[in-house]
Amino acid sequence: MALILAFNIFTLFLVYGISEGQLRTGFYAETCPQAESIVRNVVRDAVLSNPNTAAVLLRLHFHDCFVEGCDGSILIDDGTPNAERHAFGHQGVGGFEVIEKAKTEIEAICNGVVSCADIVALAARDAIALANGPSYEVPTGRRDGVVSNISLADDMPDISDSIQQLKAKFLNKGLTEKDLVLLSAAHTIGTTACFFMTKRLYDFLPGNRPDPAIHPTFLEELKAKCPRSGDVNARIAIDEGSERSFDIHILHNIRNGFAVLESDARLNDDQTTKTIIDSYFGLLNPLFGPSFELDFVESIVKMGMIGVKLGSHEGDIRRTCTSFN
Repeated sequence: MALILAFNIFTLFLVYGISEGQLRTGFYAETCPQAESIVRNVVRDAVLSNPNTAAVLLRLHFHDCFVEGCDGSILIDDGTPNAERHAFGHQGVGGFEVIEKAKTEIEAICNGVVSCADIVALAARDAIALANGPSYEVPTGRRDGVVSNISLADDMPDISDSIQQLKAKFLNKGLTEKDLVLLSAAHTIGTTACFFMTKRLYDFLPGNRPDPAIHPTFLEELKAKCPRSGDVNARIAIDEGSERSFDIHILHNIRNGFAVLESDARLNDDQTTKTIIDSYFGLLNPLFGPSFELDFVESIVKMGMIGVKLGSHEGDIRRTCTSFN
């Protein structure tokens, strides 16, 4: 499997051309050989302390890449409300302290060498592995962005987006409908707040009716966990029955009306994205059909190349991840 993953990553380099191809695995092998192991250890300790941290770090990588590219712009905290991290679309995004801890430990031995953007990408990779997901190599060499503005996050994908809006937002980042399905499947780990469920459970259709895509049995379970007058901050698993294991279970739930998030449910309404989901459950799977894990790795590596900054003319290596140099 490692050989297949390496080949897929190499193929992505060919597809993306010379500019993005300057990212490479082992970028810090000579300049800071301990960098990846430091990130791995910090992430492991954080996930052992709180298993939900794996999902948090994966989400942080996604949100960083979808605004200004994978450049660590979401990490900036300049004390003003204008920093990107305060955008409405970034509600609930966390893991900042894990990235900063890894950065501090790396800076102690390799000052000014490893970017925060790369640490975010590496932390997501390690988080996935710790959640029993696939292991893969992360191409590194990103520089940190020098812009972080709340207005730039206006086009983040949202759970209430239509399938057409989701497709358009992914396409705008160079991602396909298949990438949309696979990266949405990252919801296989983690939780969401009842706040994001109110509309879907109680006000989706006129007359206070719920989303008809929710299986009737599951609808009652969700309402019990998120009553209309209940605690909007209460957390529920996004992948019911497998929230701590990175696996294909989320797609099984989506197919059968057990999707928690509205945006996940919409993947089963559209013929194209539904066909992609169904392809992982064919009679020839898992031996001869497409591999969910291999395809996910290809999509997340591809996502990690969105808008990368390369070289000192495009970005910096921050001394701390929360502030510009």
